[in-house]
Amino acid sequence: MNPLDLPFDTDQMLAGLKPWIECESPTHDAAAVNRMMNLAAYDLAGAATIERIPGRMGFGDSLRARFPHPNFGKRGILISGHMDTVHPIGTLDALPFKLDGDLCYGPGIMDMKGGNYACVEAMRQLLIAGLQSPLPVTILFTPDEEVGTPSTRSLIEAEAKRNKYVLVPEPAHSDGGATIGRYAIARFNLHTVGRPSHAGARLGDGKSAIAHMARKVLEIEAMSGPDCTFSIGVIHAGQWVNCVSSHCDAEALSMAKTQKDLDDGIARIMALQGDENGVEFHITRGVTRPVWDPNQPGTMALFDIAKDICTELGFDLIGRSQGGGSDGNFTGYLGVPTLDSLGVRGEGLHTLTEHIEVSSLVERAKLMSALIMRLE
Repeated sequence: MNPLDLPFDTDQMLAGLKPWIECESPTHDAAAVNRMMNLAAYDLAGAATIERIPGRMGFGDSLRARFPHPNFGKRGILISGHMDTVHPIGTLDALPFKLDGDLCYGPGIMDMKGGNYACVEAMRQLLIAGLQSPLPVTILFTPDEEVGTPSTRSLIEAEAKRNKYVLVPEPAHSDGGATIGRYAIARFNLHTVGRPSHAGARLGDGKSAIAHMARKVLEIEAMSGPDCTFSIGVIHAGQWVNCVSSHCDAEALSMAKTQKDLDDGIARIMALQGDENGVEFHITRGVTRPVWDPNQPGTMALFDIAKDICTELGFDLIGRSQGGGSDGNFTGYLGVPTLDSLGVRGEGLHTLTEHIEVSSLVERAKLMSALIMRLE
């Protein structure tokens, strides 16, 4: 049986996906992420051997599902996805699971629960049809991708090294295209130390950590260029409006097309440290995603197989290298043939308009099931 003829049902997939979306799972809420892992474990339990890997560093658990296979334990296919989202608990009030024609809304539905669910459904339909994949399949769901994968990078890399291929169901490009390389990403923790004073009676005695950070934010973001960008996404400071702030913390992110560009960017931002007008400015490195160079032979051979499948599905699969990190950075950097952005089509990820194209659920499940059957 051709896996493209498997009886995927859109309504059934939406019904199965709804509980996943209504189980909010922001990265920093380990208990919430674990509730999401519970749902995924239940949906996979009848088809696979489930392992729960305890979380560390304050993050939630990981979930590994290994499917029955005559060559169980040998090198095969790793499907790598994350179950954490950027949306805090309560986002469902503003962004409920809602169907509107061919669009379906909800926190994390595009990034990346929709793609994850399509993979689970692909494996379920293959097993129901009695189709045996040439290679054993493992699904690994992790809890911390949205903050750079600090606690599970080593787990993902170890699993990737035990497999021949890695498939990543991150959101598809708008035209359904796949990712065959990713830019590097580095994170930085910024800290200013000023001198406190009473903002009303002794304003001139103080040195504002907030004001100094504000100037540094503008300076850092002005360093952005076409090959290396800088942005500030988080700032925390102050407790009393009538106090000149003594401390301010911020987080910066840099994205670069090549390792040389990233190394140059890191050197430039780290050089901003020092004392200025009585205020200290400190920078510490956060997590880094390495460059996944495009056009690696193994990845391109994998892409060609996916491209042939998409031709049968009725569209032309385009491969791109792009920004926006994923765990594919790690596996691609290792040289394991990796194909990313195999998840659902949609728009508005990380916003209060996040949604998917409902028709892409079946499209991507068919693509995943056919890939699983053709890789050997």
